Parts: sequence; structure tokens; C-alpha cells
Amino acid sequence: MEPDRARRSAGGPITGTDACDSRDGRALCPVLAAVGVIGTEWRLAIVHRLLEGPQRFSEILKSNPRLNAKTLSATLKFLESQGVVQRTVVSTRPFSVVYSLTEMGLGLAPAARELRAWGERWLLPRSSATNRAAANARRPPTIQGELPRIVLAETDSHRTR
Repeated sequence: MEPDRARRSAGGPITGTDACDSRDGRALCPVLAAVGVIGTEWRLAIVHRLLEGPQRFSEILKSNPRLNAKTLSATLKFLESQGVVQRTVVSTRPFSVVYSLTEMGLGLAPAARELRAWGERWLLPRSSATNRAAANARRPPTIQGELPRIVLAETDSHRTR
């Protein structure tokens, strides 16, 4: 296992020097370090969701039908270990856990909003056009008054006669 991966899987913070071993890549160091923290689809989606305010686990889970509890739990633990998310146990009966963004997490707000705007501008129109084209391609042409022909395949028993 690579040292960088071992450090990440151990839950230690990812620092700028982890992604910046060569002198040639110094200009990209902050970008690579940031992508190391928020670089998966669910991490940034959860941060974006928490920008609305503190949320319980179940509220975050219900926010996207493709998100499952195991992925959400692992992602929240990772974001907490990186200092992006804060986990607070509310002492009520029954107790509940609320997740919120730390100051560091709130610093991602402009980036999260810009990525959303970029996706709405560039990806949604492309996705809609692709879906329309696929839907039109699936529809068989209709011919008035003609029924589809059914061809029965010969079985091996008919051939041997």
C-alpha cells in the first residue's frame, strides 16, 4: 500500500505536502490537496447539503435516493476526520446526532455553489438533450393499419422429419 493511501485510510488529515512531492507540481499542490478532501461525488454533495444548515443522518440520507447508509456513514466519518464536518450528539431522549459544517467546511460554500451553477449551465442541458434523443430512438416507427409480423422459429424436431 502506498504511504499516501495508508495515511488516508488511517483517517489522518491530508496535508498539502502529501500530494506535492515533486517540485514541478507545486502550483497544483493546493488543488490536489483540496481534491483529496472533497474529491468524491458524495463528499461534495454532503457538504452542499449541509450548507442548508445542521442535519440529522436520516435527513441527509433521504436527500438523495442513490445514497445509501453505509456510504453516508463512511463519508461523514471521513469529512469529520478532515475537519470539514462536526458531529454533535444532542442529549434528548432518544438522543440524536446532528451534523454541521465547521468553519473549514463553510469555506467550501463558494466552490460548492460554483460547481452547482456550472453543472446547471453545462451538464443539465446536455443530459436533457441526450435523454430526449434516447427516448426518440427507442420508439418504433408506427405504420397505420399494419400489425407486426411474428416469425416462428423452426424447432429441431421439425427439421429431422
